[in-house]
Amino acid sequence: MKRWLLGGLVVATIAVGAVRLGLAQKPGEAKPNLGKLRHIVLFKFKDGTGAQDIKKIEDSFRSLPSKVPQIVDFEWGTDVSVENLSQGFTHCFVVTFQDAEGRAAYLPHPAHQEFVELMRPHLDKVLVIDYVAQE
Repeated sequence: MKRWLLGGLVVATIAVGAVRLGLAQKPGEAKPNLGKLRHIVLFKFKDGTGAQDIKKIEDSFRSLPSKVPQIVDFEWGTDVSVENLSQGFTHCFVVTFQDAEGRAAYLPHPAHQEFVELMRPHLDKVLVIDYVAQE
């Protein structure tokens, strides 16, 4: 009986703490935004895509932060892994937004759409993963 009461007290204390910190979630309510939204994009180019076309795509993607104000950080690079697990993906781009609203403005933005049209004919595959940065 003492263990049950102690367990209930611990659960109640955690619940009250979560409510005070704003971490408790009501049904149908969105989870709190704990960090910036990261938009990870991986490219696998079609066989035969030339170096000049790849350079144009890299340059176009790199220009987006100067054209889309919702981008708060940007970095990119090419695969240097020694594990041979890239499955043909060669390029990784990390686009950071303050929140989901920033991403929502970015996706239909004319500069982003222009970039998509430039790269589309050259891509074999693209992989996109978005996440909210956690500690």
